[in-house]
Amino acid sequence: MQKIIVCTLLAVAGFSAHAQQNYPTRPVRLIVTVPTGGAADLVARVVAQKLGDALGQTFVVDNRGGGGGQIATETVAKAAADGYTTLQASITTHGIGPHLYSKLPYDPLKDFAPVCLFATMPMVIVVNAQLPVKNVAELIALAKSKPNSISFGSSGSGGAPHLVGELFKSVTGAPIQHVPYKGSGPAASDVAAGQVQLSFDAIAPHLPFIRSGRTRVLAAISPQRLPIAPDAPTMTELGFPKVAASIWYGMVVPAGTPKTIIAKLNAESNRALALPEVKERLAAAGIDAAGGTPEAFAQFMRDELAKWGPVVKASGAKVD
Repeated sequence: MQKIIVCTLLAVAGFSAHAQQNYPTRPVRLIVTVPTGGAADLVARVVAQKLGDALGQTFVVDNRGGGGGQIATETVAKAAADGYTTLQASITTHGIGPHLYSKLPYDPLKDFAPVCLFATMPMVIVVNAQLPVKNVAELIALAKSKPNSISFGSSGSGGAPHLVGELFKSVTGAPIQHVPYKGSGPAASDVAAGQVQLSFDAIAPHLPFIRSGRTRVLAAISPQRLPIAPDAPTMTELGFPKVAASIWYGMVVPAGTPKTIIAKLNAESNRALALPEVKERLAAAGIDAAGGTPEAFAQFMRDELAKWGPVVKASGAKVD
């Protein structure tokens, strides 16, 4: 009987090792926390296509917006740790969100294993072209002259565009109203249409409207001016160094996923992000390709969690 048990265990271990070595043998899901159309979706689709080409299986981008990223993130946290369900984590799910919500259906560190940092994006202040302001000082003055009459759209409650807007309010004293959307794409469209007056976001979803003249960039929320919008001063230049942030995206998998699978996903992600055509496509949208080891990404996420805790507390922003 004991020999049968030992043989069975050895057979299972052998099958598991074989499965890991031959991974993937079926399509892999890359779950994204926002709908189609925004910067997150662009990053996911560019990388997923290259991963599918390299590994011989389709990487299906599965957009599951809502709940400040909690719906998608909880789905992956509870998925089988076999490498076939992955998450495009972000500053929302693994940086800001854990400090905004009193209860989360996942632990941002314990429930996931990091794979690779995909991309980073500096943020900007974008306004509707018809808004009668030429700079940030005039925006603040207009908001104060008409309290709560100016609204800013975001990708959803609890996301970086929401919190940076709240941070802007607390630092400048501008009484502007938050309007959450289900993704940056819809928010960008409504800024261009004048349904809301401005947004604090990555530049990617706003580029078509900036180029058509329907919206314009007032300032960069980053340490340096952006090559894609060189005339826009930084918030630090304008005297508001505390209003600073970058959006980021990277792949994580459920905790317990075999290290051989993580290593394979990391290696191919880095190869994809190093391709000139990938760098160029992302750069055209104001996105910087990243990369690196799982260990470096793990430390990056720990640093982000530590950074945003005090910011959320000081802003007073809470979402329940």
